Amino acid sequence: MDSDLDVFDRKILDLVQKDCQLNAEVIAEAVGLSASAVQRRLRRMRQDKTISAEVAVVDPQAVGNTMHFLAGLEIKDNYEALPRIRQWSLGEPAVQQVYYVTGSFDIMMVVVASDVKAYDALSARLMAHIPQVVRMTTHVVIDTMKQSLFVPVSS
Repeated sequence: MDSDLDVFDRKILDLVQKDCQLNAEVIAEAVGLSASAVQRRLRRMRQDKTISAEVAVVDPQAVGNTMHFLAGLEIKDNYEALPRIRQWSLGEPAVQQVYYVTGSFDIMMVVVASDVKAYDALSARLMAHIPQVVRMTTHVVIDTMKQSLFVPVSS
């Protein structure tokens, strides 16, 4: 998919990652294409899932979810546990990101919860649902210094 992106696609992606509500005219002026060409390119990138979602980013403090947790999971029987963890996490809105990683942990999760009690309840559900979790190490986020899902798409 990446090889199909030309310099205009990359410029468009750079802009819409920063603000997905930009209209085609503004994007067109910034990248040097017509508005209709921008619309066609955006439609294609949405259809082929280069653009996988367009969402509103909500300030957690505005809705009361003020705590973030980084959870490192050590698991046994990885190939049995991985699909279970993937499926379980899809049903847990508090689990924002899940990564299968190298190093001290097998899985790293980013979790948002209203408080420690809510996080503890989520942890208990995880441990009950996935017995292959051997150990769960939690780090409480004190301050978010940078948070982004921006993907560099340099030309």
